[in-house]
Amino acid sequence: MRRNCTADTLARRLPNPLISVKRAPARGFEGGEIPASVLRKTLTPAPRCAKMPRPQATGQAPFDPHMDIPGTPYQLHVRPRLPERLERLAELANNLRYTWDRETRSLFSRLNPRLWSAAGHNPRAFLKRIDETRLREAVQDAEFMASYSRMLAAYDVYRSDRTRREAAASLGDGELVAYFCAEFGFHESLPIYSGGLGILAGDHCKAASDLRLPFVAVGLLYRQGYFSQAIDPEGNQRATYNDSDFDDLPIEPFRDADGGELRVAVELPGRALWLKVWQSRIGHVTLYLLDTDLPENSEHDRLITYRLYGGDRTTRVQQEIVLGFGGVRALAAAGVRPTIWHINEGHAAFLILERMRGIVKSGAEFDAALEAVAASTVFTTHTAVAAGHDYFSDETMAAYFDAFCEDLGIGREKLLALGRGPGDHEFNMTALAARGARHHNGVSNIHGGVSSRLLAPLWPQIPPPENPVTCVTNGVHVPTFLAREWADVYDRFLGDGWFQHLSDPDFWAHCGELPDEIFWNTHQTLKSQLLYLVRYSISQQHLRDKGSESHLDRLLRLVDPANLNVLTIGFGRRFATYKRATLLFENLEWLQEIVSVRSRPVLFLYAGKAHPADGPGQDLIRHITRTARSPEFEGKILLVEAYDMRLARRMVSGVDVWLNNPIYPLEASGTSGMKAGINGVLNLSVLDGWWGEAYHSDIGWAIKPASEALDQHRRNQEEARTLYELLQDQVVPLYYERAENGLPERWIRMAKRSIVTIMQRFNASRMVNEYTSKFYLPAARQRARFEADGYRGARQLADWKRRVHAAWPGVTLRRVDAPVSRALFGERLRIEVAVQLNGLARDDVRVELRLARAEREGGDGVWRSTLFTAEGARAENGEQRFVLELAPEFCGRLDYRLRAYPYHELLTHPFETGLMLWA
Repeated sequence: MRRNCTADTLARRLPNPLISVKRAPARGFEGGEIPASVLRKTLTPAPRCAKMPRPQATGQAPFDPHMDIPGTPYQLHVRPRLPERLERLAELANNLRYTWDRETRSLFSRLNPRLWSAAGHNPRAFLKRIDETRLREAVQDAEFMASYSRMLAAYDVYRSDRTRREAAASLGDGELVAYFCAEFGFHESLPIYSGGLGILAGDHCKAASDLRLPFVAVGLLYRQGYFSQAIDPEGNQRATYNDSDFDDLPIEPFRDADGGELRVAVELPGRALWLKVWQSRIGHVTLYLLDTDLPENSEHDRLITYRLYGGDRTTRVQQEIVLGFGGVRALAAAGVRPTIWHINEGHAAFLILERMRGIVKSGAEFDAALEAVAASTVFTTHTAVAAGHDYFSDETMAAYFDAFCEDLGIGREKLLALGRGPGDHEFNMTALAARGARHHNGVSNIHGGVSSRLLAPLWPQIPPPENPVTCVTNGVHVPTFLAREWADVYDRFLGDGWFQHLSDPDFWAHCGELPDEIFWNTHQTLKSQLLYLVRYSISQQHLRDKGSESHLDRLLRLVDPANLNVLTIGFGRRFATYKRATLLFENLEWLQEIVSVRSRPVLFLYAGKAHPADGPGQDLIRHITRTARSPEFEGKILLVEAYDMRLARRMVSGVDVWLNNPIYPLEASGTSGMKAGINGVLNLSVLDGWWGEAYHSDIGWAIKPASEALDQHRRNQEEARTLYELLQDQVVPLYYERAENGLPERWIRMAKRSIVTIMQRFNASRMVNEYTSKFYLPAARQRARFEADGYRGARQLADWKRRVHAAWPGVTLRRVDAPVSRALFGERLRIEVAVQLNGLARDDVRVELRLARAEREGGDGVWRSTLFTAEGARAENGEQRFVLELAPEFCGRLDYRLRAYPYHELLTHPFETGLMLWA
């Protein structure tokens, strides 16, 4: 019988497991060298060998060669001392700027590539483990020291330059944004994130640092971040949670003026919960992290921040109390005084209540405190389905917040009303965030519309397109996700200042002038690096599962860095059902027809994680595994385990096409496609999220959503058909179309146009600039108005809103004149309405005409508003007459409506009251 190849057998064949190669530059593995096992196209037959311990399955203890040695085991951790000339390596390791500065990471890797990989590309953990002799050798290495000096110079220039860029320059002195989120994804060396929300939060912080925006962030410090993933031969996902050693992370305790570690407390039922405040540096930005794992707390309470998104709803409400209440108190105790508060998803919405508590304690009423807080609060929602929001029962809220209500002198119902929408029976954190903010947004144009409809019950009389929810489309941090090889090309052909022109369309038009040979060689280099990594990952997975060598050869026959002319299509994201990872398998016969043309091979690479509690999501992984194991798709569909930021970076820069096929309109944004696009990878995606804004036929391919009136099965069939047609008729033929010089010239032209379009419009600097101009600046102005003279503005508006809400049920609107159906151009039409004000002043109400030219008449469908003016005194019956002299500006059929709504000059959004009448 043929023996399986064990890890030990492989090690015997490869006595030096790390070798350098020229074909795949070392930086493809974050500056480290490539394991030799990934370079072998096939594994040679295993020699006969004595019994060897086999690799253990994920979740089991690994083989320990010392496990049979008798006696008590002891451990001694010996730390190196940094030579004086290298002592600033510790400073570089403690600032997360290294997460987007590849030169800094390469510097650490050069000291010991193998240890760099073993340390998870974590500079701080790396410096604890490197041999001191190697550091002393580095001091004598002139080339290394020259690189070190250059890194320090670049770091010092970045840190010392505090000149605000672009929109950030408009914020006044003393303004400061505080950004709260439950997770932050900067790099795999700080594992306190699970997916897109955290990565977006990390990119927001990085871009804020680049723009020198006055900005701090607040989150939770988890002992266990998101899980490590392994997938067995049947497609079962195995989740392993690993405890982080905080001493290895790029964080440090925040210390008070006396040098002591800062602690703050929040109230839980019958006890105080103590929080330790940590800090991390992200360029110019400080991130404050809260930790409950303290001896002052009970064993149960120490676990509150133990695991990201872990535990039950009780744990969730406790985590969100820590984030909201504790975050506000931590900033105050640290002497940080934000003026603008940004809630990134509803998890942090309790900060609204804590801020209100402080204002009420200063003497303001509850409603005035709400106005003051909301005026300076921004709320971003990322959820496109109602089920994605956090809800807590009335009993839970009573247990945790009755003392809060008593402290503020309000009844429980007044508090609960902040988190309830019409028909809700539980407290909704999204509703609290929306009511406690006056600046709201979704994260793409489509998602903004979805969110305005989801939250429409909070403004019941306002048409959803006009309610306060707008959008800021996400962007990605280019220095983090742009492959270094592309950065080198831009340095050479566009000049080393290209990063300062990210949003300049004229500048990026020059990308089209890049030589095709340089462009394609850069892409192929990145593709080879991805294939090396995939070979290594699949090989390790196969050996662990005791698979045969001959079968491994079959699996990897298209994953060949020596043959890069295989169309490679990637799908990498969370395995949630709405993302439809298995849409590609809707018609397997058609798919087989597409991938079975020998002269045009196609490889599909899948990677992603499903939440351990998401059974349907894990079923998707099993489905992919079963399909990939079938003979007709063997080696043509591969599922790569252990998806993380490192693998994601390799995939978005190394595949040829990025596939995304969510259920419309449930993809809030979808930033992975942006990351692929800036790296010259073409998108093939459903027209949802960001792709609905970016798509044009010359930069990629679009799957038009089927009618939402169809059932989901039929929608899947229709959209899968479009996917197969695009693959078979356009994507595959275009990739294999070669010019006389051997290059796919039309493909390259499309990829260049994709970079030009996506780089300028979907970068994180543009995103943060838009947040600043659209929300942060108005929030700063409103805060100043509301807080002046002891919150006089907030009190005034709260009193006015109480009066308006009380009177509005008795307010009526009726048309007085006889409507005219025909008129000549230039003729002025007098329109009169009467409003029963029910005790309100005429200045409390605006009357408005909304007019649009019908699209069938050649109009643009845009509604234009014209205000009426009050005329004469109020009639005896309480009605006030309003008049408008209308002179239409264009001909044809015009549609118009008449409406009235409350108005006050202090309103942040004209329709924030949610009140409106239509004639």
